[in-house]
Amino acid sequence: MLDDSTVLVTGGAGLVGSHLAASLLDRGAAVRVADDLSKGDRARVPDGADFVEADLTDPGDVAAAVTGDLDVVFHFAAYTDTNYDDDRELFEDNTAMTYNVLERMHEVGVDRLAFTSSSTVYGEAPRPTPEDYGPLEPISIYGSSKLADEALISTHAHSYGVQSWVFRFANIVGPHQRGNVIPDFIQKLDADPSELEILGDGRQEKSYMHVSECVDAIQYVVEHADDDLNVYNLGTRTTTSVTDIADIVADEMGVDPDYAYTGGDRGWTGDVPKMRLAIERLVDLGWEPSIESDEAVRRSARELIDEIVE
Repeated sequence: MLDDSTVLVTGGAGLVGSHLAASLLDRGAAVRVADDLSKGDRARVPDGADFVEADLTDPGDVAAAVTGDLDVVFHFAAYTDTNYDDDRELFEDNTAMTYNVLERMHEVGVDRLAFTSSSTVYGEAPRPTPEDYGPLEPISIYGSSKLADEALISTHAHSYGVQSWVFRFANIVGPHQRGNVIPDFIQKLDADPSELEILGDGRQEKSYMHVSECVDAIQYVVEHADDDLNVYNLGTRTTTSVTDIADIVADEMGVDPDYAYTGGDRGWTGDVPKMRLAIERLVDLGWEPSIESDEAVRRSARELIDEIVE
C-alpha cells in the first residue's frame, strides 16, 4: 500500500520523521517533507525527498505542503516541553498544527492520516498500560496537547472519513536525536568525563524503542490495521532506568564518572517516572519488536557518540 505512494511527512527533519522518510523512499514512495527546522535539521532530510520549509501553525504554509495528490499524511511535527517556556503557547501551537493539517486534508480530499502521539496521554497509569486504559489523565502540557490532537483526529476519522492511525510512543531513540537523555549524557560526559548530573533520583524507569523498529512498526500498522480509527502503542516489553542509561553511555564512552543526582522521584515537572506500554494489540496484528529496551539504549548510544563526539 505504501510502495509507490505519494506521502507527506510533517516533522520530517526530526528523529522519527527523517528515518520514516528514508524508509519510504527505499520502498519507492514519492516523499515530501515539511518542517520549520526549529527542532529538526535540514541535513537529516534524506536525498530524494522534496522539502518544504513550513510553519504548520500558518494555514498558508500548510496549504503549500498538503496537496490533493497525497495518498497519506504522516503528521509527526510537534513541539515538546524543551521548546517552550510558555505552556499556553506550546499547547496552542501543537493543536493548531494538527487542526490546520486536518482542515487542509478535508479541503483537498486527502483521507488517510498517521499521527505520532505519546505515552504521556496516559499520565501515571498502571503498567503495562493498554490502549483502552482510561480515563486518560496527562500530567504535562505536552501530554495534554497530544490528547487534544487525538480528539481532533477522532472527530475527523468518525465524522469526515479520514482513516487514521494514532501511535502512542514509548521513548524513541536513535541517530539524529538531540535534547533527550542519551544525547544529553553524551554531551555532558564529553565536556566533563569525571562527573555526570542526573535529573531526579535515577530510578525513573521507562521503555526505550530504537527508531528503526519504530518506523517499521508504523508502516506495518498503516498497511494492516483497517478500522476508521486505529490506536496502537509502540514500545518494548522491557524498561531501562535512568541510572542504567548513564551506566551504558559511560561504558560506551570508556569513562567512569561520579553521578550527581538532583533528587526527587522525577526529572522535571510533568515527568512520568515509570512507564511501560502494553503491546499486545501490536503483536496480535502481527508485529513485535526484536530489540529490547537496554539494547536499544546501547545501540543508540553508540550511534550518537559517533555523531556527537569529535
